[in-house]
Amino acid sequence: MLLDISGPAIHRMAEEHLDWANLDAIWVSHFHLDHIGGLAPFLFGTKHAPQTRERRKPLTIFGPRGTEKLLRRFDEAGDYKLFTQPFPLEVRELAPRTEFEVFDSLRAETFSTPHTSESLALRLTDGNGTSLVYTSDTGFTEALAGFARAADLFLMECSFFRSKPVRTHLELEDAMKLARLSGARRVMLAHLYPEWDGLDIADEARRFWDGEVIEARDGLRLDIAG
Repeated sequence: MLLDISGPAIHRMAEEHLDWANLDAIWVSHFHLDHIGGLAPFLFGTKHAPQTRERRKPLTIFGPRGTEKLLRRFDEAGDYKLFTQPFPLEVRELAPRTEFEVFDSLRAETFSTPHTSESLALRLTDGNGTSLVYTSDTGFTEALAGFARAADLFLMECSFFRSKPVRTHLELEDAMKLARLSGARRVMLAHLYPEWDGLDIADEARRFWDGEVIEARDGLRLDIAG
């Protein structure tokens, strides 16, 4: 399952030798281009790539209400016929606080976040009870900590180091407060703006929380249950 799909995501999956041609599902958290901008190009690729020519396994795109309408606008702009694939393609639109099955042994739940009107966080839980919570872009709300209660990995955006100029993103102190309140086992910080360059995220985070904080970076492999 792919969590959000930016423009470079297609090339990065190939560079990391990930099995992009056999994805079961794609999650779209909201409609900003750095989170959905690669979806139409990805489907254009799967329509024509030799790696997917014999694929028959369905692909499901999960996202907020309006996902299919937006994708069809991309499609119609160039008459790409993105919905005509070698395999079954389904778009499932979800409201906040919806529980659903991604595929066998992987359950999910959505949660509305204060970023855009459609923004959703996602909680994934496998058959062993291991859980990951992905905030995507969000402003601060203590309710998000409740949604992430006792997660094995709490994957949060942390756009700003401090003195954030907007309410619709997190800064470090916000993220660490959510970490403390949630009781998450580990935290990963992503969506890091350039002001983070040169700073040691783990060291800075210890000023607010004594748990394990991981900096998201390209190519990182992580055992969520480990």
